[in-house]
Amino acid sequence: MNPYLNFDGTTEEAFNFYKSVFGGEFLALHKMSDTPHGEQLPDHEKNRIMHIALPIDEHTVLMASDIMPSFGHKLNEGNNMYISLHPGSREESERLFNGLSAGGEVEMPLEDTFWGAYFGSFKDKYGILWMINYDKNQN
Repeated sequence: MNPYLNFDGTTEEAFNFYKSVFGGEFLALHKMSDTPHGEQLPDHEKNRIMHIALPIDEHTVLMASDIMPSFGHKLNEGNNMYISLHPGSREESERLFNGLSAGGEVEMPLEDTFWGAYFGSFKDKYGILWMINYDKNQN
């Protein structure tokens, strides 16, 4: 399963930020101007992202696109989706939590939980909700 995110003109900025945390290279980066009818788009929408993909581990690719207001799209941020990451160590949990939450809003700081995990959650500076859950019993 790969999470697919939508942004309102900030996809490229957000994914450069995510790339700075996860590392790696984009598998795809296509702008709206690259589409067959890209020249017909309003100038302020031509540089929006049609599709971007960033592998964040050996099993998961984070993908996204920008909405297109000229097509009647409207972005509604909500709390109905989190991206839940399951790192293999406490140290990797801290690296991901600290990197991705920078400039965002921490909902629950990383801490040991009653269910045996090192867990934290936050909204990043782009409005995306994340959970970091290191199961201490996995090793």
